Amino acid sequence: MEDTDLERSSKESEENIKDSLKWLGITWDEGIDVGGPHGPYRQTERLDIYQKAIDRLLQDGHAYYCYCSEEECEAERQALMAKGETPRYLGKCRQLTEEEKKQYEEEGRKPVIRFRVPENQMVKIDDLVRGEVTFETKEMGDFIIVKSDGIPTYNFAVVIDDAEMGITHVLRGEEHLSNTPRQILVYDALGLRKPKFAHISLILGKDRSKMSKRHGSTSVVAYKNQGYLPEALVNFLALLGWAPQGEEEIFSLEELIEKFSLERVSKSPAVFDMEKLKWINGHYIRNMPLEHLKEMAVPYLKEAGFLKENSIEEDSLADLVIDTLKNYLSCLGDIKEKIGLFKGTTVTFENDKAKNTLNQEHVPMVVNLFAQKILASEEIKPESVKAVLKNIRKETKLGGGQVFMPIRVALTGQMHGPDLDKLAAILGKDVIIARLKNSAEKIGFAIDF
Repeated sequence: MEDTDLERSSKESEENIKDSLKWLGITWDEGIDVGGPHGPYRQTERLDIYQKAIDRLLQDGHAYYCYCSEEECEAERQALMAKGETPRYLGKCRQLTEEEKKQYEEEGRKPVIRFRVPENQMVKIDDLVRGEVTFETKEMGDFIIVKSDGIPTYNFAVVIDDAEMGITHVLRGEEHLSNTPRQILVYDALGLRKPKFAHISLILGKDRSKMSKRHGSTSVVAYKNQGYLPEALVNFLALLGWAPQGEEEIFSLEELIEKFSLERVSKSPAVFDMEKLKWINGHYIRNMPLEHLKEMAVPYLKEAGFLKENSIEEDSLADLVIDTLKNYLSCLGDIKEKIGLFKGTTVTFENDKAKNTLNQEHVPMVVNLFAQKILASEEIKPESVKAVLKNIRKETKLGGGQVFMPIRVALTGQMHGPDLDKLAAILGKDVIIARLKNSAEKIGFAIDF
């Protein structure tokens, strides 16, 4: 756990990271909460390990104390930028005498420790994604490895961590590419074996700008709360910048582990396409066992005010609602909107075409027959509604569309939607009759029920 940035690190953020990974099904066999032979696993608990490396760098002349104030460093930075040069530290404190150090300390200055960057060298990185990348040390400047509060910086601490823990490969975002030459210099100064590096391209929004909140939520917790499934999110994220062989895009975590290779990771930025995420998530929703899906969907039904009593009847109704809606959901949060189809007794026609469906000559007969048979039914279940619809077709000798469409529109105001038998079973007898009456009154045909 990289927690050396004391201002930004918190117990809450740590728990958020762990909980998010666990929810996604990504667990670890060594590290924080688990233990292992290379602990401790928080950087702030490893300060004694870092100190040994710091002492060695100071002793060998690869590091030195710097007493320059933040204001002095900022002035130097601005001056270099004004000349069109790369802002960097120019080494004012590189050759301080003991007397100068003592004077600064008597003034109350707290030093940082800087790494002495070798002059006029080329640092080469054989990146597993980007190929060979080179950096000139003259553009770097001596960088800070220990802050004035005694806490190591990221670029120093991760080198010691990875070396101590036997890390062989470092895969991270391309924004870290500029950190890599600094880290390589530290590896070399301490005589440590370097890992292999792979820098993955940035994720962009659909407008090709850097990913931000306006392109979609940026935290795992936010997607979880919206009703995205962990399996779908892992599947979607794995496809950002990596292309499998063939056309298949749906993979379990186990299949991703088996098929993934760095050779198929693209140098080009990946585009975060919310529509694709919704499509993948909808696929997982449709194919999830009903019992598992219900367990995840019930909180959304309760939030929508559809379930209240926790009764056997409600439990059975929840099964039917979820089974009915699952083909129309891109995420479970959609339930709160879709559930409106089953609430209330007033019908609003979605457009004139839907309304005109009820103006056909045979419609009053069909609607009245449906109402009479529903009133006569002992219970309203999908199978009993199916039987009612079948009997109406038989009695009237009308086609399926001539029977089903006007009944659907009279019940929902919409021309498309869930299976009519399931829809009617969810509405129940009282709501069915109330909606049919409401539609009939709006169209102006006679009702005999």
